[in-house]
Amino acid sequence: MSVVKINVLTVPQEQRETLEKRFASRAHAVESSDGFEWFELLRPVEGTDDYLVYTRWCDEASFQAWMEGPMKSAHQGGDASGGERPKPAASGSTVWSFEVVQQAAPKEA
Repeated sequence: MSVVKINVLTVPQEQRETLEKRFASRAHAVESSDGFEWFELLRPVEGTDDYLVYTRWCDEASFQAWMEGPMKSAHQGGDASGGERPKPAASGSTVWSFEVVQQAAPKEA
């Protein structure tokens, strides 16, 4: 059964561009991970400063393997010139976890 992880990132207005650039610079880093099914970065439109990072995995073990491997490595490194790690763009983070119990796709015409 697939699992969905939604990372809720509180991002002040002045840090939005920084966050989006960081995600863009790591684009495609997750797609080759075992068990990976889907990714979306959702920008808030109104009423909140929270971005949602949506990922779907074939199972919890695949997500945990990615968290302990590629994701951890990507977040612990410094910048490309060997300098210090940049400050986080988000001021807070919470992960929501769900199991997919029903889903639907558009009907083909």
